[in-house]
Amino acid sequence: QVQLVESGGGLVQPGGSLRLSCAASESRFSLYVMGWYRQAPGKQRELVATISSGGSRNYADSVKGRFTISRDNAKNTVYLQMNSLKPEDTAVYYCTVNYVYWGQGTQVTVSS
Repeated sequence: QVQLVESGGGLVQPGGSLRLSCAASESRFSLYVMGWYRQAPGKQRELVATISSGGSRNYADSVKGRFTISRDNAKNTVYLQMNSLKPEDTAVYYCTVNYVYWGQGTQVTVSS
């Protein structure tokens, strides 16, 4: 059974940093686009960032310059480095492979 295991969420003060990780259970995922979405309470799930198998990146305007997505195909893992965090970044963050497989979500809370 396909699994995506996320880690790295937590509570951080405004201006702080977190690094999310998402490990996929199958090596074939290195061929597909991987990405991160987030969903805040009462809001729809929205794109945060994606990265193709070749390394092309796409970011939501709200996170450009603050977040960096990367991947390690040898480890079947995608990362999201989040810097200069703001309270409005508070959400459950989900990783996805090819927009078909989804992780269980990890909570990120930015609060003083």
